[in-house]
Amino acid sequence: MSFDGSAIKALLDGAVSKGAVHGMAALVVDRNGPVFHHAAGEAGVNTMYRIASMTKAVATTAALQLVEQGVLGLDATVESILPEFGRLQVLDRFDGDKPRLRAPASQATVRQLMTHTGGAGYFFLNEKLLRYHELTGEPNALTGQKRSLSVPLVNDPGTTWEYGVNTDWLGLIVEKLSGKTLAGYLQEHVYGPLGMSDSTFTPSAEQRARLLRVMQRQADGRLEPSALDLPATSEWDAAGHGSYGTIQDYGRFVQAWLNDGAGILEPATVQMALQNHLGQIKLPELLKSTVPVLSNDVPALPFPQSWGLGFHLTLVDLPGMRSAGTGDWAGVFNTYYWIDRSKGIGGVLMTQVLPFFDLPIIETLIGFEMAVYQQVGAAVPAA
Repeated sequence: MSFDGSAIKALLDGAVSKGAVHGMAALVVDRNGPVFHHAAGEAGVNTMYRIASMTKAVATTAALQLVEQGVLGLDATVESILPEFGRLQVLDRFDGDKPRLRAPASQATVRQLMTHTGGAGYFFLNEKLLRYHELTGEPNALTGQKRSLSVPLVNDPGTTWEYGVNTDWLGLIVEKLSGKTLAGYLQEHVYGPLGMSDSTFTPSAEQRARLLRVMQRQADGRLEPSALDLPATSEWDAAGHGSYGTIQDYGRFVQAWLNDGAGILEPATVQMALQNHLGQIKLPELLKSTVPVLSNDVPALPFPQSWGLGFHLTLVDLPGMRSAGTGDWAGVFNTYYWIDRSKGIGGVLMTQVLPFFDLPIIETLIGFEMAVYQQVGAAVPAA
């Protein structure tokens, strides 16, 4: 594909020059590899990023490999593999300052972990859970303490889409069934085969030196260095948020999904994962932030969407943008990607800014995607 990225380059350079972002990189891939890359400001060619929640799709890929091997069933209960999950109660309500817990009405399945309907939540998006942490002093998932995963569920499994530590539990399933750490498993079965040579849960000193610093958006729009970061050490390989890597590495992962699994997954698995697996469950109209320094409120986008196995899904063609069936997600430090198998194109945009869903960056992301599809439209003859 001949790809003129001058509009994207101007967009990124402009975002840096007007102070909207300190450093940002964009990558476009097709089924054969990268067709465009540009890094602006403090971002360089080999810059490392906190991948954060973009780890989820990679960990889910590992679990899907185990499904292909017949080692893991999508409708197996989580408790049948990890008995400790079966001990989790649902946080029902508070009597004054006393949390009231009850047994869940149903048992969560592996599929529900992959679709965020397993019942688990995140403290920064759930008021009940935030209050539970404040009252009990229990650590949250961003502390690096493994016991943070054992806080109560916030919903009965299979009833509600709720963003939370579901994928962390999925990573523990991969570890249990493979007999390896998640990092070790991914190195052997995803990172290694795809050439994702900088992807890691434990960056070396050399890799840390290449990490783009985290900046915090201030009320007046300026960026200041952020005191918030992922923990320097973690007691587990956090499948929900714990990995680091370059934009090129993540592009290789996107390319594999564009390219029918590219040897790490069967084509049928790729197709199955990017179907709607939510059934009658609807995505919320608003992800309401309880910790504004970490995330802004995230409104639902105004078109039909759902959730597959590990990915948010767009269910309709968006004019001048992605196609129906496109999978995507993001990371809390304002990193974003999409995988459009219908058009054979994917994009990754990375920076390191808090809070999540930063509007100047979202504007840049939309401009990036539209510029990509102007090029793709020009390159692909009308059917």
